[in-house]
Amino acid sequence: MGRILFLIFLTLIMLALDYYCYKAILAVFKNWKHQNKTLFTVVWWTYTSILTIGVFVGIYLNLFLSLRAIILVAYFLTVTCKLVLVPFLVIDDLRRVVIVFLRKTRKPEPALAAEVTTDAISRSSFLVKTGLVVAAIPLTSLSWGIVSGAYDYRIKRVKLVLPNLPKAFDGIKMAQVSDIHSGSFYNQRAVNGGIDMLLAEKPDFVFFTGDLVNDKASEMRHYQDIFARVKAPLGVYSTLGNHDYGDYHYGKDPSPAKAKNLEDVIKTHKIMGWDLLMNENRRLKVDGEEIGIVGIENWGMGRFPKYGRMDLAMENTADLPVKLLLSHDPSHWRGQVLEKYPEVDAMFSGHTHGMQFGVRLKNIQWSPVQYIYKEWAGLYQEKHQQLYVNVGYGFLGYPGRVGILPEITIFELKRA
Repeated sequence: MGRILFLIFLTLIMLALDYYCYKAILAVFKNWKHQNKTLFTVVWWTYTSILTIGVFVGIYLNLFLSLRAIILVAYFLTVTCKLVLVPFLVIDDLRRVVIVFLRKTRKPEPALAAEVTTDAISRSSFLVKTGLVVAAIPLTSLSWGIVSGAYDYRIKRVKLVLPNLPKAFDGIKMAQVSDIHSGSFYNQRAVNGGIDMLLAEKPDFVFFTGDLVNDKASEMRHYQDIFARVKAPLGVYSTLGNHDYGDYHYGKDPSPAKAKNLEDVIKTHKIMGWDLLMNENRRLKVDGEEIGIVGIENWGMGRFPKYGRMDLAMENTADLPVKLLLSHDPSHWRGQVLEKYPEVDAMFSGHTHGMQFGVRLKNIQWSPVQYIYKEWAGLYQEKHQQLYVNVGYGFLGYPGRVGILPEITIFELKRA
């Protein structure tokens, strides 16, 4: 009930925003012929109505994922453009208020008043038209991010130096993928192509670091067979992310439906042949030598749930020379691992997506997400402990990527 009320409240705000933009555009183009104004009005409000209804239908009815994606993409782009336009309209309205106030207090001559009014109209037209041009910039870039960035998978190669690595593991190849978010996909062929890229690397073992779905296990219906192709000689090891528990769909309180959904997510990992680590560990053996793979349930700082139990996950690992930790949220590294578990050599995370927007070059990277997460993309080290944050295979919310492209990480493990 709370969710529907929030959506209704948000819709009313968006409709008010629509009306504000609509009136401003009509005021600037007041010389349009009557039939043009009528056509603009019909198109504007028909599009707004279809989009608004479509969002509710897409959320609450079981639409084809591709249709739902189209509706949400159109809504996202439309709202973004209007939010960019609004500051220009507000500035123009404030300027108008100041002009009206000055005219009333100064009482200019009629000729001067007419000159001020004419100037006000021209400036008003300039501001609104400038706002429309500027609003077209995010429309263009975000549209390009959908067309070219959503499935533009990139291989990131990382040499991971581990001082205590057993000789048998020196030079071994490991892959990491994260944040699949299958409920956001709308192109099975492109997703399959990314898996081809991963398999072509022939990794010895693979890590998946959480967020298989957005909300529900059923989202994997059309993608389970694709990701079941991910195999490796030494196994595929996975963990859960904050979205895998169904909290954002079923609420945070326990319920039979929520429990069944989580059970189905866990079953999906098993069907795909992935070894899901739920606060537990595995011993990876090569030529008689071993390292530890530790996996915990989601543990995040702030509002994110802390299902992870490191005390359970680390049991019976004291004799292992190297311990690799799968933990979805990188904030876990500073929140718990660095302080309490110095025996963890390297942690592997996802979660941030790099906010799907920014710059990521060889020696420079920037994204707005860095103001939220200190560690958000790539390799980090503090003393002898390391963290790698993968920016994700899929996407959430905005169905594209600009600058921060989907990632498949290939690690070469090396002795110091």
